[in-house]
Amino acid sequence: MANVNPGRPGDDEYLPYYGTYIQKVPDGDILAILDRQIDETVAFLSAFTAEQAQWRPAPGEWNVTEIVGHLADSERVFAYRALWFARDARTPLPGMDQEAFMAAVDFPSRPLADVVAEFVAVRRASLTLLRSLDAAAWARGGVADGNPVSVRALAYIIAGHEAHHARDFPRHRAMGETI
Repeated sequence: MANVNPGRPGDDEYLPYYGTYIQKVPDGDILAILDRQIDETVAFLSAFTAEQAQWRPAPGEWNVTEIVGHLADSERVFAYRALWFARDARTPLPGMDQEAFMAAVDFPSRPLADVVAEFVAVRRASLTLLRSLDAAAWARGGVADGNPVSVRALAYIIAGHEAHHARDFPRHRAMGETI
């Protein structure tokens, strides 16, 4: 099957909160954008030292290793939602409490390269799923965390969520050099 480019989601396909993520995604084929993000993110993060990866902007804020782990966890949730709705399952899905997720994992004890490899594996799995969808699956949606969302919006949310967090990576690298 040829890849389907589903186009940008309409404003009625997602909670307004996610519009900040979706707006960060450039025009174009969402599958190509998601694929390109892998190389860009890996290339940028490969230059981090262990100290830079552990630097925190303030007490209680996430370091880069935690941000990458959060990206992987969030993408798993968004991709599961996309799978669920693409398969025309009608049961609403629960929300994700990112703070509870982070409290239950110790990303900082792992090398950044290990967490980046996990993120890449998750992204490749997401791309495999999304590439398998036909036009009807892309158009489906459902309710997650009490709000309607479409499959194509979820793909854009994945890309925009990464873009949202990646904007902080240069600051982490620069400030991590001073510790």
